[in-house]
Amino acid sequence: MKESKGDKNIRMRTLELLAPAKNLESGIAAIDHGADAVYVGATHFGARAAAGNSVEDIAELCRYAHRFSVKVYVTVNTIIYEHEIEETEQLIWQLYRVGVDAILVQDMGVLKMNLPPIALHASTQTDNRSVEKVRWLKGLGFERVVLARELSVEEIRKIHQEAPEVELEVFVHGALCVSYSGVCYVSEHCFGRSANRGECAQFCRMKFDLIDSDGMEIEHQRYLLSMKDLCQIDNLEPLVMAGACSFKIEGRLKDMSYVKNVVSAYSMRLNELIEKYPNDFCRASVGRVEYGFTPNLKKVFNRGYTHYFADGRRPGIASFDTPKAMGEYVGKVKEIRGSSFNVAGTASFANGDGLCFINSNRELEGFRVNRVEGNRLFPFKMPAQLKPGTPLYRNNDEVFTKQMAKQTAERKLDIRLGLNETDKGFSLKMTILGQRENHGVVVREMECEKQLAQKPQRENIIKQLTKLGNTPYRCQKVELADGVDRYFIPSSLLAALRREVVEADIDAPEDRNEATTDNSHKINDSNQSILQADKLVWTPAYKAHSYIYNVSNRLAKDFYKEQGLTTLDEAFEVKKPKADSALLMQCRHCIKFSLGYCVKHGGTKPTWHEPLYLKLGDGRRFRLHFNCNECQMNVLAE
Repeated sequence: MKESKGDKNIRMRTLELLAPAKNLESGIAAIDHGADAVYVGATHFGARAAAGNSVEDIAELCRYAHRFSVKVYVTVNTIIYEHEIEETEQLIWQLYRVGVDAILVQDMGVLKMNLPPIALHASTQTDNRSVEKVRWLKGLGFERVVLARELSVEEIRKIHQEAPEVELEVFVHGALCVSYSGVCYVSEHCFGRSANRGECAQFCRMKFDLIDSDGMEIEHQRYLLSMKDLCQIDNLEPLVMAGACSFKIEGRLKDMSYVKNVVSAYSMRLNELIEKYPNDFCRASVGRVEYGFTPNLKKVFNRGYTHYFADGRRPGIASFDTPKAMGEYVGKVKEIRGSSFNVAGTASFANGDGLCFINSNRELEGFRVNRVEGNRLFPFKMPAQLKPGTPLYRNNDEVFTKQMAKQTAERKLDIRLGLNETDKGFSLKMTILGQRENHGVVVREMECEKQLAQKPQRENIIKQLTKLGNTPYRCQKVELADGVDRYFIPSSLLAALRREVVEADIDAPEDRNEATTDNSHKINDSNQSILQADKLVWTPAYKAHSYIYNVSNRLAKDFYKEQGLTTLDEAFEVKKPKADSALLMQCRHCIKFSLGYCVKHGGTKPTWHEPLYLKLGDGRRFRLHFNCNECQMNVLAE
């Protein structure tokens, strides 16, 4: 394997595919289709308020996941209000006791709580875009940092080189927030719904007019903040070589079909990468998946795909015409005849397919196919603006949808069984195989009277031991100790031994019910987490608008005081800033660049005058500030 310059810690790293789970059923489906870890929300404090799960369901998910060495992470990544401190601490203890492997955290007040010895991951909501921030978080005791979606492969590489001991998690697929996560207050400002509380009102998916300082309209009613969806399936190898170890799929609100399809596609691609470099990487979990379908990322909800900033700033990351899913391109309208039309292309169609197109008003218009005759389609109602030559997209494939509703994958653990003779009977040893040989071993013994058989029993012994049925195991080999097949062993006894080994809870975690609050998580004793106050200014915006530290409770306030910040505003959600120019969003996306007016990157010199404003349909305006030195666009209150 050709190593990247400076990447000396890359050998034999485990790679983790991290999948979203809306609920228990979705989490199990993600595991069955190849996930190495799943992340879920609990009843409260997850950054998707509509995707909560009971502790009982999370416990069941842990039991299923740990059988395959799959990890379960729970999002506790909202800011926490004062009256919620005790409840948050209790929840974390409950999650720890049912076997959760790690929690994702945004609010630094959590570090001041009396926590169990559970792994901490710094959520992307903590705005992780620099080496300094990642090092600081590591010094606080975070094992993993979820990096900002906006980072390029080279920026990720630099962070890994400067902080190689930190696990780096990167988003690889799904919806994109236009603002740096954790630095978005526009939903709270406009609608009283905080993105830092998991209640985002999707401001970035709204229509805007773009006007200049003279009131001239530059763009009319376009989705100027709506990003396409992220798809890094072709960038997995560069991301791995840059030092990322966990590859996160967005979508805790997505349906089962999305989870099955996307997880399968990325799992297959990771397996191909491991086959390419078998001595350098392995999967973080065990178990072999057999698929009953072919994944197709074009057939899941998407707004069109982008690599975002993986290769640096590039055009085409936004979806200005619609924030909705367009789906896969299927051809152009060839001829319209009465209540039907035909399509020029190679796609096949089915009754019930959902098709869409961009009409003359630059809006997405959709319709349902009522009847299909070859490539001639009969819509339920013929769209008035459909014209010959119009590109068509399919955002609902009826055949694929029905296929995905069935069982589409099965995950099994490969095992080796060994039957041995003991002084008083026989023992059966089960060894779980995987990329990490002898992943798990269990042995069960049974006393019985030994009787010599009239003929060798090898075939019957193997037949009985390999009747694994609906268990999660697939037997690769049966080893019989010398002479053991000369005994007559009743089939019922062999079946009982087999049941005992396959029902053993091999991966049961240590008993956490006896844990007490004396086992609290502590910030690292080293002083690497304690910085001078000026080093805690992660970007200039933190100094100008200190409410973006998101301090919403006394524990967080005490934490930052200990870190050296003596003057600190309360979180936006607790006390809205009075200034008209309050920072509402900070984006790497730049409207000037996307429209071709960034002179710095070779664009046309504009004739309009700054400042520019975004204007909603109800008349509310938001001033745009372009920080060209940092290549950032800020959205300010007006």
